[in-house]
Amino acid sequence: MPGHLARRFQQIAVAVFLAEVEQAGFDLTPVQYAALAAIHANPGIDQITLAGLIAYDRTTITGVIDRLVQKGLVLRQASSRDRRARELQITEAGQQTFRAITPAVEAAQQIMLRGLTETEARELVRLLQKAIAAGNELSRAPLRDGTGEPG
Repeated sequence: MPGHLARRFQQIAVAVFLAEVEQAGFDLTPVQYAALAAIHANPGIDQITLAGLIAYDRTTITGVIDRLVQKGLVLRQASSRDRRARELQITEAGQQTFRAITPAVEAAQQIMLRGLTETEARELVRLLQKAIAAGNELSRAPLRDGTGEPG
């Protein structure tokens, strides 16, 4: 069944990610990495927009950011445009971590797909993207682009 296979692949993906990242000397979860990457690409992003960009629950993104702040990788400050919003910036340590961890993350992606040919891996990713796009709005945390629209 596709649901069971998706859950198993997620288990494998997380285990491989954590092993590769730990072996490289880092302590980041896949969600923390996704948040760091999105903040790196979108300096000054607010937490709610970040949650949409990485398809993460808006109420629990705060804990992810709390841990990145505690690790010295991200700064969180009140928005100058909206006092209720929190803007996020990657620190110099966050920039260094992002650059240094990228090879481990890329290696993890290759390991996850190691049983497939290059063509099969591209096809799997294409089909996953297609299925996810079709079911995006069914998720508790739909993927959103920077405008709040479905991604």
